[in-house]
Amino acid sequence: MMLTTTSTGYDEARLGFQRQDPHRPEVIFPVTSTTEIEEAVRYAIDHDLRIAVQASGHGLIKGIDGGVLIATGDFNGVTVDAGEKTAWIEAGATWQDVLAATAPYGLAPLSGSSPGVGAISYTLGGGLGLMARRFGYAADHVRRIEVVTTDGVRRNAEEDPELFWALRGGGGNFGVVTGVEVELFDVPTLYGGSLYFDLAADPTVPEVWREWTRSVPEEVTSAIAILPIPDIPQVPAPVRGKYIAQVQLAILGDGGEDLIKPLRAIGEPALDTVGEMPYVDSGQIFAEPERPDSYSSRNVLVSDLDALATLPELAGPGAERMHVIGIRHLGGALTREPEIPNAVGHRDAAYSLTVLTPGKAGGEQTILEPWRASTVGRFLNFSFATLTPDEIADAYDPGDHTRLTELRRRYDPRRRLWANHQL
Repeated sequence: MMLTTTSTGYDEARLGFQRQDPHRPEVIFPVTSTTEIEEAVRYAIDHDLRIAVQASGHGLIKGIDGGVLIATGDFNGVTVDAGEKTAWIEAGATWQDVLAATAPYGLAPLSGSSPGVGAISYTLGGGLGLMARRFGYAADHVRRIEVVTTDGVRRNAEEDPELFWALRGGGGNFGVVTGVEVELFDVPTLYGGSLYFDLAADPTVPEVWREWTRSVPEEVTSAIAILPIPDIPQVPAPVRGKYIAQVQLAILGDGGEDLIKPLRAIGEPALDTVGEMPYVDSGQIFAEPERPDSYSSRNVLVSDLDALATLPELAGPGAERMHVIGIRHLGGALTREPEIPNAVGHRDAAYSLTVLTPGKAGGEQTILEPWRASTVGRFLNFSFATLTPDEIADAYDPGDHTRLTELRRRYDPRRRLWANHQL
């Protein structure tokens, strides 16, 4: 089936989670199989049109204007091989689809903080998830990739080492991925949730968290979100209208409560959701919004958090715009090269820092300026803004960026693919 601008269902098919600048394609192919993806790519070739792909649309930066949109949301099957501890994930599956399929076996994927995000786009961008410090990036544990390249040919990427390397970390610059096989892990439950502290009462929370991350084992993956919470009825009363530091925790194995004693010593949190939980419910840890919205963000990878003290003035309740600061602790398994190398860069970074702004962009660069000296790169999965070619290059190790751009020319010589971050 092909939808045009006058077809019933056109708007529903083109709109994703991110509403800042949605797709406005000439035609949409709502696909349900690899064969239909091949047909869509061949249509684009025959009509000399560009190609965009959308599963959930969480990371969309700039929509395609004209061209072909391949909407994969209904091509979302997940097949689990419990014996091999792997899952085959179809193009449009979200992490919630994967979690639902793997949970009955007591297995877990390297999923992210938001279950509604498309699993494949997340993984192609590297994939920084809830168990990252223990197992590494999601891209490190991909076994197979099926992709339709811009010549209309279906390929098994693992049979082409260069293509397989580029897809795992290089994003959507090399073809339309129809499915991936990923490793799963024996994690039926974890100890996790969030401690929400009122920064007016406990202003030291970010610094205490920073010091705590210096000594925690790899089984601990954590983050902190710092934001002014709106004073609206939809927000839980304990945090409503407050400047909050949300310490987000995902801890594997035993002893989670003992490990977080330094955090509990800060004081009584305004809200506490920490405890043992099934991994299938791990989206409750970050508790991110589920309603489509408009937003922008910029990310940097840093070697330290020496500029923490600048955040309350630049991004606190007194700032001209509302900003959400998200800081994730890296290190551990993220520093190690996978058995089969991939394009994920800057494995030496200690933290990921993201400034997210509801609505149109504004003020992110000012907030990031004090971090310039400690910046070592950026992570494109958390960059919801149009970046310059140099800024995109900053996401990769220098030699890898050169290699990726050469491979882009090989696999997409006419630059037909409308990738989120164009190499």
